[in-house]
Amino acid sequence: MIEEDATKRITQPGIHVPDRAVEKGPIPQKIGPYRVEGELGAGGMSHLYLGVHPQSHEPIAIKVLLPKYVNHPEMKERFISEAKIISLTNHPNIVKLHGYGDWEGGLYIAMEFIQGISLRQFILQHSMSLRRSIETLMQICAALLHLHSHGVIHRDLKPENILFTSQGVIKVIDFGIAQLHTEEMSSPQPGQVIGTPVYMPPEQRQNPMNASFQGDIYSLGLIAYELVLGRLSHGIVHVSQLPRRLQKILAKALQTDPKERYPDIIDLIADLKSYLSSGDVDKDEKGRGYAQDLSEHLRKAQETLLPKGLPPWPKVSIGLASHRDLTIAGVYYDFLELEEGAFAILLAEPSSKGVEGIIHAAMLQGIIYSVTQQTSDPVKIVSEINRLVVRHTFDEIFTLNLLVLKPRASELSYISCGYGPLWLIRSGTTTPQVLSSDNIAIGIDAQHEFLSVNQRWAIGDTLTLSTLRASRTEFEKALEEALFTSPQKQAEALLRRSLAGEKSALEQRPSTIISIQRTA
Repeated sequence: MIEEDATKRITQPGIHVPDRAVEKGPIPQKIGPYRVEGELGAGGMSHLYLGVHPQSHEPIAIKVLLPKYVNHPEMKERFISEAKIISLTNHPNIVKLHGYGDWEGGLYIAMEFIQGISLRQFILQHSMSLRRSIETLMQICAALLHLHSHGVIHRDLKPENILFTSQGVIKVIDFGIAQLHTEEMSSPQPGQVIGTPVYMPPEQRQNPMNASFQGDIYSLGLIAYELVLGRLSHGIVHVSQLPRRLQKILAKALQTDPKERYPDIIDLIADLKSYLSSGDVDKDEKGRGYAQDLSEHLRKAQETLLPKGLPPWPKVSIGLASHRDLTIAGVYYDFLELEEGAFAILLAEPSSKGVEGIIHAAMLQGIIYSVTQQTSDPVKIVSEINRLVVRHTFDEIFTLNLLVLKPRASELSYISCGYGPLWLIRSGTTTPQVLSSDNIAIGIDAQHEFLSVNQRWAIGDTLTLSTLRASRTEFEKALEEALFTSPQKQAEALLRRSLAGEKSALEQRPSTIISIQRTA
């Protein structure tokens, strides 16, 4: 993810790069062994593309040095140095390296594709409980411990260089100015800043050559301060604003004299673990108000609406790819067994968000469970759901997809209420068919007569159900990529293509794609 921000400084040592020095050009079809699907972003020194790994078909992020710098020896050295440093690491909280090297356009680094927002964005837009803040901080600590144990000093640890995924996993990125502890750093040009001043330890601001493990700990202490308080500090720290039992820990991490800080990250981890296990977190939480706790409970409620896994239905193979942002929303999908060996797959979404959206989605779930106990006829199911939603005066409108499968009879029925079509790929073919059954959304008119589309469903046929409005071109490209793979790979390919080119994947609305294949 590339993010434009006033605190995002070009941090390559010895290189002067004008602000917003971005070169636009055609998107390459291939970089090294990786096929390119789209552009993820651009910075002052590089482009970032979305690619696909040729063996695993997994998405990857490909960072390419801009052509104007490919003949600059020091820039090339630093670019490859970044890849080599990442290659030393192997940790779930650090971006993974897939490969690096030369290609016809210069140099590239292929890394793990991380669907997430920066911790900076998260702090600005969301809140979390004190306990979850400390648990998140512990993930950053774990990444830093791994780096330091391999002799790596990050030197530019800040919220912009930490990604937060929709699953709550932390990923440390951007090793552009990282260095090995045993490595001598090249002297910067006079007056050049190496790093980001706000998060830079005092000794590094005075002399960029003074990079150390303790410097990373200082940066981490400032990040912890912002994470716990739920706001950016802009370099102004008042430790007294922290929960009382946490003040001593972060005050030590933020000492101006590196000799007074934690000598090793493992000592900070030990104090944070002790704080978590002592019960002090719960005591400190009481004085922080209800907003953070409420946010946590709502996220958990959001999770309870969704099935824990995919159903083991006979004669059916299912793949699911879902993108849920960090906001609170009542997006709902489910897998239900009906009468006479029929199966139902539902996707639904209320028009309202936040608390209302979750409550209304839960109410809709109850209605769906009740109605599907009485009939397996898709038109009757949707008509009764619609009637009950209107009658209960939710003052809510739902978009909804219903797909009913009857493997024994080799039949399917599909109804779309405000969502897009169903995609069908017949066995032995590569051209998708569009099965459209357009109806008004649920909750508008209790007397509306819903229409379904009915088709035969043969062995080997694949269906794709989605909350997206993907074009035929997008779908065909995704299908070409994953035609002979599993439904899971097909679902992931289509979702990935739909997200390519966006500034931040998690700023989009939640999306779900389900692929289903008849196996026998």
